[in-house]
Amino acid sequence: MSFRKVVRQSKFRHVFGTPLRAEQCYEDIRVSRVTWDSTFCAVNPSFLAIIVEASGGGAFLVLPLHKTGRIDKSYPTVCGHTGPVLDIDWCPHNDQIIASGSEDCTVMVWEIPENGLSQPLTEPLVILEGHSKRVGIISWHPTARNVLLSAGCDNVVLIWNVGTGEELYRLEGLHPDLIYSVSWSRNGDRFCTACKDKAVRVIDPRRGIVVAEKERAHEGARPMRAIFLADGKIFTTGFSRMSERQLALWDTENLEEPMGLQELDSSNGALLPFYDPDTNVVYVCGKGDSSIRYFEVTEEPPYIHFLNTFTSKEPQRGMGWMPKRGLDVSKCEIARFYKLHERKCEPIIMTVPRK
Repeated sequence: MSFRKVVRQSKFRHVFGTPLRAEQCYEDIRVSRVTWDSTFCAVNPSFLAIIVEASGGGAFLVLPLHKTGRIDKSYPTVCGHTGPVLDIDWCPHNDQIIASGSEDCTVMVWEIPENGLSQPLTEPLVILEGHSKRVGIISWHPTARNVLLSAGCDNVVLIWNVGTGEELYRLEGLHPDLIYSVSWSRNGDRFCTACKDKAVRVIDPRRGIVVAEKERAHEGARPMRAIFLADGKIFTTGFSRMSERQLALWDTENLEEPMGLQELDSSNGALLPFYDPDTNVVYVCGKGDSSIRYFEVTEEPPYIHFLNTFTSKEPQRGMGWMPKRGLDVSKCEIARFYKLHERKCEPIIMTVPRK
């Protein structure tokens, strides 16, 4: 019996996380207290955006990445919404464009000046109105420019042309209950949703139909999430009937049984998955946990392989995830997280050790 069969060969088994030093963190930020399971944070190679507490409406902070240290209380925010902001997302094709969804039922798209804000920004480029209840999910199309998806608590998914401000597709009646998460496929021809009725659906937006559906993907009643992987499989996080947190991997061609299913622990925070298509590593951060677990998804059973856990002392309120083009590859960095605490944001760098 060879040694190779016992220990699985993996390039990412020894990936380790390092939090940055205190002077490289963003201090004194009042992170939003809205009870909504979004990441509260969005980041790209130029800016860091964080949803913050604001009186009389919703606001989020946009900081240039280099502006670390203590953030002044009077630092200007983006404050055009009349209700709390629930979700924000940077445009993948233009680093100065960000979209926000709010309890005031609108989606707004903003342009951030190149050097950051010098005064509060109240005028959006475009206001998208079409939802009848609060908008909790925002997601830009990964490949087509100016295409934005929004999902609201009215169980409707809208796909917008941001350039003209009009609805391209309105998907009603596909979800009988609240939508927990939406994820585009790699090339953007389909998206998958996780819904409160415990079903995971794969939807073709052009035809407006559900292509594949798995009822009761996770038995538990708590929120679940679903994300598309690069090869078209779906990775879900949810809860079992005994309220244990689970991860599962599904083949969209056959959704009868999961390809892989793992139980983690019995904590009660919703799990936020982040996926890196280049390395096939999924990072799972629980809200209120103080750890980030990471798993490698492979072609051979058991498909989901636990790699390691990064743990820190303080629980996380939310998490931002830097796109690949914002990483320092010369230092073997493969992922960077922006972890939100009660009063600060702390970058955590994931590195593959060199031999």
